[in-house]
Amino acid sequence: MRYASENQQRRIRLIVLGISLTSLMQANRVAGASQDAPTSMPVKEITVFKDGHAFVLHEGEMPTDTDGNVVIDYLPKPIMGTFWAYSADAKAELESVLSEKCVVPMNRTALTIPELLESNIGAKVRIMEAGLSPYETTILGVPTRNSEELRRIDPSGNMDQLSERGSIVLLKFEGGVKVVPINQIQQVTFLDEPKLQLADEEFRNRMRLKLGWGGRKSEQTANVGMVYVQRGVRWIPNYRVDIDGKGNATVKLQATIINELADLENVNAHLVIGVPKFAFEDTPDPISLQETVAQLSSHFRRDNQTAYAFSNMIMTQQASIPTHQVEAPRESNVIDLGPDAAGSDKNEDLYVFTLEHITLKKGQRMVVPVAEYTLSYQDVFVLDLPFGPPPEVRHNLNSEQQIWLAQLYYAPKVMHKIRLVNNAKYPLTTAPALILRQGHIIAQGMMTYTAVGASSDLELTAAVDITVDKLDKETERIPDAAKWDNCSYARSNLSGMIHLSNRRSDTVHLEIRRSVLGHIDSASHEGLIEHLGRHESGWMDPNSLPFWWNWYNWPYWWYHFNAVGRVTWKCELKSGENVELEYQWHYFWRR
Repeated sequence: MRYASENQQRRIRLIVLGISLTSLMQANRVAGASQDAPTSMPVKEITVFKDGHAFVLHEGEMPTDTDGNVVIDYLPKPIMGTFWAYSADAKAELESVLSEKCVVPMNRTALTIPELLESNIGAKVRIMEAGLSPYETTILGVPTRNSEELRRIDPSGNMDQLSERGSIVLLKFEGGVKVVPINQIQQVTFLDEPKLQLADEEFRNRMRLKLGWGGRKSEQTANVGMVYVQRGVRWIPNYRVDIDGKGNATVKLQATIINELADLENVNAHLVIGVPKFAFEDTPDPISLQETVAQLSSHFRRDNQTAYAFSNMIMTQQASIPTHQVEAPRESNVIDLGPDAAGSDKNEDLYVFTLEHITLKKGQRMVVPVAEYTLSYQDVFVLDLPFGPPPEVRHNLNSEQQIWLAQLYYAPKVMHKIRLVNNAKYPLTTAPALILRQGHIIAQGMMTYTAVGASSDLELTAAVDITVDKLDKETERIPDAAKWDNCSYARSNLSGMIHLSNRRSDTVHLEIRRSVLGHIDSASHEGLIEHLGRHESGWMDPNSLPFWWNWYNWPYWWYHFNAVGRVTWKCELKSGENVELEYQWHYFWRR
């Protein structure tokens, strides 16, 4: 009996010691979670492009750790080669940047019975198991293999792991310790107020900015920053154009900003007209960024922090990544940054609008006015007559394609447009445009990029009171007109006439463009003749070819004999007047 009593006492002492050690370990984990909690570096400025990329500048007075370094609990996902960090502190020099994925302690709210059991080690409870009567006991602990133990027993030993919790709970009784599968516990009643916070672990990406203090004792804070290019913020421009009918247009530009990157609090936002050419969207060459940065830097005011960062940043990325880590899905594939407007933004010159004091949380959208100015405009009436397929091509088209072409080329219409002259200090960018006349809406069109000093057209509507009649006919066919590569080619001579009548009450400025497949020989009314064909322009430029061009497999000789001809007329047509425009051209084909 004496031996049994001593053994039992030893067991009880071990149990009590285990409870104390477990409680101490848990307390240390909670304390570590509060002491080792890096802060986020605030965003100070952001340069936003229309394609969804953003040039982000973080800067702030950040606390340092015991080694005098700054630890940030935020790791951006920049385009490769675009991450730059810097020190804005005169006492500290940035030596390197280390980014790593590590296990960090943290507190969570317990939401399940297993989590409540683990967060209340040492608490007295009443347990109800399946098939048993309720009983009172003390929670001794949940067996757990911590990260250090897992690293020790892992043969590879090359990666931190989260603690592995067991599926059982140890319950203390007077006579010993009972091991109970947690899934058998149906109900837990705490005899005292339970703790709801659980000391837990998770993987976090952290960034450490290593600072050199020149042999001096480190300060408690350091002013540091970083810049990078990352997809996640976009601005969508749109215009409101109000014409007065007398040649003046009030143009208002507003921006819809879509933020899916990070919280922005009282930042300077630079909205850029034009998009830099990122040769490789996911892994661009760093030199291409440097050219972009150099172009942008001239647009920033001297008091902007971005301009300061350019002269102080260093590119120092040292990554500590597990060798078997699975690459995350590319963010560009999942972020919804709104619709695209048609048109190529990459051909636009860079111009920056600066908006101050912008606050926009991640996931929010904002509409903000950007600029307002007055431009002069002119009403123009444009008739564009493209060419259709020749007979040998039409014979190879199916019935649906032939009906589509017939509808497209039937009853051509003169389009009423306004020609804006950009005499403002800002370029016009590719964007939707709402067009009003003295406050009343008349159309919506597409503004195209227009440099300062240039002009662009905005389409209003079809001018149905200017009638159009077009007639083309073959005037002569010459067999064996040319020989090439042991083949004979026939020549068709053709003529055309365009008749226009102005039934409006005012004089109109007309621009007529007629394109044909062949060589234009002459045009009346001083029409300007151009040819696109066998040289650098024309056939090789997809913009000069009609949409139906690839419906037919064109033979090699085609490009030797034929070209695209275009004649352009400009004239004024008074109310009630008519005009007839004539032109002649020829075309080769193989018999």
